Amino acid sequence: MFSLLFVPYFLLLLVPMNTIMQIIMCVIMGLGMAGVGMNVMHDSNHGSFSSKWWVNQLLGNSIYILAGNVYNWKVQHNLLHHTYTNIEGVDEDIDIQGVIRLSKHAKWKPFHKYQKVYAFFLYGLLTIQWALVVDFRQTPKYIKHGLSAEGELNPKKEWALLIMTKIVYYLFWLVLPMLVLPITWYVWFIGFFIMHYVAGFILSVVFQLAHITDSVEVISPEELEKEERSWAAHQLLETANFATKNKFVSFFLGGLNFQIEHHIFPTISHVHYKDLAKIVKKTASEFQLPYYEYETMKEALSAHINQLIILGKQPQLG
Repeated sequence: MFSLLFVPYFLLLLVPMNTIMQIIMCVIMGLGMAGVGMNVMHDSNHGSFSSKWWVNQLLGNSIYILAGNVYNWKVQHNLLHHTYTNIEGVDEDIDIQGVIRLSKHAKWKPFHKYQKVYAFFLYGLLTIQWALVVDFRQTPKYIKHGLSAEGELNPKKEWALLIMTKIVYYLFWLVLPMLVLPITWYVWFIGFFIMHYVAGFILSVVFQLAHITDSVEVISPEELEKEERSWAAHQLLETANFATKNKFVSFFLGGLNFQIEHHIFPTISHVHYKDLAKIVKKTASEFQLPYYEYETMKEALSAHINQLIILGKQPQLG
């Protein structure tokens, strides 16, 4: 995965090539960026990549080369998303600032009826937002509320890391290429955008197929309180698997198509999800709990699009 990300980058810097090849290199970098995110960074920051803590910590820092931030990611993903999965107003992974309506509890706006068309175009902007705005918005908010996914919060350390890693990121991905390559700045920015768009699209779609489908609905805190779900039952009710028999999908997505097993056992390596799935599915059946799964990517995509259509319709009054 690291090779997919870095080999094309250095080829672009060192080897003359035509425009078509340059675009292909940027697309491959986007695939590598998503691959590192799902296979290396994600597992490492869950503590499931290695049995050695320092390996997890080292490779978890790979998020910095993907434009993200360890502190913010662990709060948003490990603390908020995994603890409060699909809960309106708490799980920030389902908050797209009102542009896409992913919950029946979110305010409906007239343009939402077209979201089945424009949503997929916006999904590609995920990681470019990491690079530009998200971390600078999340850091002060999380620090203000004293949020930390692990250990004692050190605001000065987190601000210093954020600023230093962003500077290094911009130097490596933007400044260095423009100093080395005989091209105008906007040409490299186009390539930079292509890389991020490919990665952002993949990462966004993988999340949506697991949590926003016509089987899985976002729940409000009030509804959750009434139902009195256990945490494990909540994960089963708010998560779906897809294409689990597709070896390539399982490999490239780092097992994130086994989303149910990942949510129940986030600190276990994804290489075990296939075997765990048999046990989880059997246990869910024994306790009369749902186990949502889609046989193929096509089925999961269809289920997500159906949900976009449903949520895009104006709610009935009363």
